[in-house]
Amino acid sequence: MNDAEKLEIKKVYKKTLLVLLIWILFFAGIIGYGIYWLFFDWTRFKQELIAESTSPQGTYTVKAYVSDAGATTSFSVLGELIFNHEKRKSKKIYWQYRENRAYINWSDDDTVSINGVTLNVPDETYDFRDNE
Repeated sequence: MNDAEKLEIKKVYKKTLLVLLIWILFFAGIIGYGIYWLFFDWTRFKQELIAESTSPQGTYTVKAYVSDAGATTSFSVLGELIFNHEKRKSKKIYWQYRENRAYINWSDDDTVSINGVTLNVPDETYDFRDNE
């Protein structure tokens, strides 16, 4: 085998590795997005706005949505905290299974009660899965 053939084999080997790496990254991206969509993307759960309440000084707004995933599951209520005076992304603060109504009451500008669950916003959250 001469040097030209060895060089050609190296080029083919490098191209093969590059194509293989691109395919691996492509499939890893698809799997990563799938995991994000399944476990972290709330937009598919926010189906119908059922309640909305703004804190006494107007710092926050809580929007409550009801989610119905179909015949095999019960209703869920999802609470989203919106920052009115800051350019921040809204935050998931409440998720309760087997509920279809939301009663939102503010004690002060940083304390909200949703269906009897009291949260100090923006730091505290409630997720029914953590209490089972």
